[in-house]
Amino acid sequence: MKNGRDYLSVAIFAFFGGICRYFLTNIYNQVGTIICNLLGCFLLAFLTFYSINKFVFPAWLNLSLGTGFVGAFTTFSSFELDGLKATLAGNFQFASVYFLISIVAGYLMAYLGMKSGEKVGGKK
Repeated sequence: MKNGRDYLSVAIFAFFGGICRYFLTNIYNQVGTIICNLLGCFLLAFLTFYSINKFVFPAWLNLSLGTGFVGAFTTFSSFELDGLKATLAGNFQFASVYFLISIVAGYLMAYLGMKSGEKVGGKK
């Protein structure tokens, strides 16, 4: 990061990413966390392979979108907390499916984001 504008823009975008995650997880509970993380996997890969590599946005906006918005929208801590809650409640089947879906679908969504970004933006 080069200056205070970068810090401020990351903070502002992180606020909005966190708010979006908050609403989705309040509506859908643990499924909301999965939705956020999977959308985040897609979005970060798409941004990386399209807008960031194509220099569509200025560097401060790329930083703010990836680190700020997507970083706050996705959350490893909520993912782990949801899994821990299910495990402590003795719901091992749900916890296993939750982890499996999050990991496998996360890779799939990142791959789809990458391919979409390449297709829309063209390969370098």
